[in-house]
Amino acid sequence: MGQTAWTQLPFLDLSRFSAGPGERAAFLNELRDIAHNLGFFYLTGHGIPQAQCDEILALSRRFFALSAADKLAIEMVNSPHFRGYTRAGMERTRGLADWREQIDIGAELPALPMNGALDPWWWLQGPNQWPAALPELRPIALRYQAAVTDLAIRLVRAFLAALGQDEHAFDSIFSPNPQQLIKLIRYPGREDTGGDQGVGAHKDGGFVTVLMQDVQDGLQVEHAGEWINAPPVPGTFIINIGELFELASNGYLRATVHRAVTPPAGTDRLAVGFFFGARLDATIPVLQLSPELAAEMRGVTVDPLNPLFRDTGRNQLKSRLRSHPDVAQRHHADLV
Repeated sequence: MGQTAWTQLPFLDLSRFSAGPGERAAFLNELRDIAHNLGFFYLTGHGIPQAQCDEILALSRRFFALSAADKLAIEMVNSPHFRGYTRAGMERTRGLADWREQIDIGAELPALPMNGALDPWWWLQGPNQWPAALPELRPIALRYQAAVTDLAIRLVRAFLAALGQDEHAFDSIFSPNPQQLIKLIRYPGREDTGGDQGVGAHKDGGFVTVLMQDVQDGLQVEHAGEWINAPPVPGTFIINIGELFELASNGYLRATVHRAVTPPAGTDRLAVGFFFGARLDATIPVLQLSPELAAEMRGVTVDPLNPLFRDTGRNQLKSRLRSHPDVAQRHHADLV
């Protein structure tokens, strides 16, 4: 199928993946075309109740309204596992400050004994930090994490089916403990920032990202040398491909560059991102695509500033060390 010059993100209805054979086949064809040529779309028919989405957004607003002392009590620099609160300007993309405050919430798992016997990326497993001033956050965030994890797994299987693969081919790569990362994010208005970089241009590192926005726009997606605005659409998630699918498909699918710009003065923007990836000890294989699809492989992106590894733990640790230099210096100076 020829490449479409998109000026806005398309919509896909995930319920079609479970429909009759004809509707399923049409859905997979559309998914493959969009994934190959754009890598971003709005998702409907996802099955997550609007009430659950509203609940996590409302709780995000309450978290960011807490006092600075309450938020800094769980500052990420206290966690060797890269969990907790980050002040605006403290996370970096390609060395530049991102003007957003956020809390990172991963899988709620115990820390491992890091006595030299394990690879260093196992530092990424460990407990979250939860705000004492907002005890509701833990159960609500973990319920939301379970719901979007189920959605992400359905999306991974749909992408595999669209590539002519067994839709369960990657189950062993993300089971039993996939990489699960929720980011509750607030982008302050332009009057409270040091620039218009809410988050700098980048690609996501996992299999898929499931993004929910509130009412303020700011997300932009790169396509054909231009930036496409991706405003909030009620009842939808924005889905994009991560670098693990780029590796697995040898570039037939490519993770798409995107960014967030600072909202106008007098406003702010909330977003809830969920990033779904493989187990930390997984190695990403190269899929054997049909000759027709293989002819359109573009190879894996070569970026000296962001080398990609098939060892998923190495990829994850590299990203976190670069994004959070304060955590890296305090807890992992030997790895920097």
